[in-house]
Amino acid sequence: MTVLILGARGQLGRALQRQFPDAVALDLPEFDISDRATVRDYDWADVDLVLNAAAWTAVDAAEDPANLAAVRAANVDAVGYLARAVRTCGATLVHISTEYVFDGRHEGPHPEDWPANPLSVYGQSKADGDLQAGYVTKHYLVRTTWVAGEGGNFVRTMAGLADRGVSPSVVDDQIGRITHADDLAAGIKHLVETRAPFGTYNLTNDGDPASWADVAAAVFEARGRSADDITRVSTADYFADKPGAAARPLNSVLDLTRIKAAGFSPPDWRDALSRVLAAE
Repeated sequence: MTVLILGARGQLGRALQRQFPDAVALDLPEFDISDRATVRDYDWADVDLVLNAAAWTAVDAAEDPANLAAVRAANVDAVGYLARAVRTCGATLVHISTEYVFDGRHEGPHPEDWPANPLSVYGQSKADGDLQAGYVTKHYLVRTTWVAGEGGNFVRTMAGLADRGVSPSVVDDQIGRITHADDLAAGIKHLVETRAPFGTYNLTNDGDPASWADVAAAVFEARGRSADDITRVSTADYFADKPGAAARPLNSVLDLTRIKAAGFSPPDWRDALSRVLAAE
């Protein structure tokens, strides 16, 4: 099976390479999926599986009107180009989505079929990209949250602050679960290898939902600092002096029933946290 990983240098892209070591791994600048000609002219003849981990993920920068065209090109147009190519060659497409497509007002974990109602430019672009991926019959739309792996992420940022003696303010009313990039990649491999029914799957780590402040406190404790060194604040207060910031969904918890029914059991997010910190 010929596998193509796009966005190969990102956190998930690197994890996917460990799960699919024989894959062709591409990223910028050698392969720009937002360029129609680049996608069109690639030799798709022998490609069986496309793992699209490429996206514009700078959530706040997406709110700048000057970046709108680039955001839409990466998160919407590019998915459309890939969808057309994949339909032509008959490959399977795995596309990565986010809880930012939701407004976060749902009580309890979001099921896969919960209606999209994004609050931000980034969220809207991902929701529109999801629609493009849906035009491929053989597709897995994998929705995830709060990814942490090899590279820059919230967990590593908090670890760095803890090590430097900094006591940050962290929001306490956004609830979700972190997702280790390795667990996300393993879940994707499971879907593909077991030939699970095509469609949308929520895939995060498991365990009791927590706030960003809870995650930060767990990191601080793992680093020998006190959880009390974290100042817990509301989202409204945290972003009060940041008028250009994107609105965040307060509830980022995703329902994992379907991925578990497919035979994959995501580890607890605290286990994932420990593994991210151990790799520091």
